[in-house]
Amino acid sequence: MKIYNVLVPTLLVLLMAGCGNNSEEKKDSFLLEIKNPRKTYTTEDALNVSLINKKNIETDSVVYFLNKDRIDISGNTISLSGKKLGEKTLSAKIYSDGEEFEASKNITILSSIKPKLYTYKILETYPHDIKAYTQGLEFENDTLYESTGQYKESSLRKTDYKTGEVLQKVALADTYFAEGLTILNNKIYQLTWRENTGFIYNLKTMEQTGTFVYGNSREGWGLCHDAEKNIYKSDGTDRIWTLNSNTLAEKDYIEIFTNTSKINSVNELEWVDGKIYANVYQQGSIAIIDPSNGAVEGVIDLTDLKDKVTQHPELDVLNGIAYNGEPNILYITGKNWDKLFKIEIILK
Repeated sequence: MKIYNVLVPTLLVLLMAGCGNNSEEKKDSFLLEIKNPRKTYTTEDALNVSLINKKNIETDSVVYFLNKDRIDISGNTISLSGKKLGEKTLSAKIYSDGEEFEASKNITILSSIKPKLYTYKILETYPHDIKAYTQGLEFENDTLYESTGQYKESSLRKTDYKTGEVLQKVALADTYFAEGLTILNNKIYQLTWRENTGFIYNLKTMEQTGTFVYGNSREGWGLCHDAEKNIYKSDGTDRIWTLNSNTLAEKDYIEIFTNTSKINSVNELEWVDGKIYANVYQQGSIAIIDPSNGAVEGVIDLTDLKDKVTQHPELDVLNGIAYNGEPNILYITGKNWDKLFKIEIILK
């Protein structure tokens, strides 16, 4: 009995050690190399890759992936055309006699285009509640809906944008910090910051009808939607997530990059003619983003717009973008701004 008690733990230890060694051996069996590697690539590049079989294992097939997306290879060449931007893992999965091996490399894909630069012209100025800590702004049938933040002060508002009058207001519980909003299918969707909770309201009555939770996204920042009823969500990082409009589940994401660098702190969102317009937090600028791959195609410089509102101790950054179907026209405000601006976007 005593011999049995000694042998069993010993055999288990040996078995576990064997499994661990086998795992390490599998990990080190293949090496993925990129010819003439670079720190960054663009979507105009093609990678010349080679797979080094260090232990001469007979292989059945090899499949390549960029993150979780399967990609094609022609000979030894992988084209990056049409690929999403960002920090990616290029991996090869090797299949051999029922076993699976993997080799990988990390790469960064930048935009292949330099963003166009835009300025603005003020067309109209309207009054805006100076106590509204604006987090989200969106038109529906010429009525402007607004989400305002801060703990114990957060709200959802229906407003007359021309007069600044608040037509209807729903206060959130003190424990919630409201963020962005969007309107789709006669529903208003509103985010909260760190509470991992979104609210759903009836558009007509503004009564809360449901809630939803976030998935892998870090926090709730901005919302918008496209004509195909996809909802887009920012979380304060360089990512914009695509949500299923029926379940609000996160389906995928894009990473926001220019031709030189990553754009962090993506905040308020607005869908404008097939592009995502994104306010960059603490920056008086709006990035114009290709929703298919995350490329920044343009930047609107609004840095001095904050100087044109009443200056006071609670004044904060630009953070409200609304589009009402007028070409090259946006409606802009900010946190505790006493003005809403109708501006024309002009190429520099």
